[in-house]
Amino acid sequence: MSPDEQHQNAAHRPEDGAAPGASDEVAEALKKGPIGALLIASIAVGLLFLAWLAFYFFLFLPRGSIG
Repeated sequence: MSPDEQHQNAAHRPEDGAAPGASDEVAEALKKGPIGALLIASIAVGLLFLAWLAFYFFLFLPRGSIG
């Protein structure tokens, strides 16, 4: 491609853009929020906390105190 040719990417094509939604549809979708992402993040944090507790009770406490 020569420097004088104008480059067009997919964002310039209207058929590749997001479909326009009605404002009430958009407001309804945003009202619910990212419930799925919050659920997955909560599960991940809960599992991490349980793993920390397992390390604490089964690895650190049996070794006794320092000094």
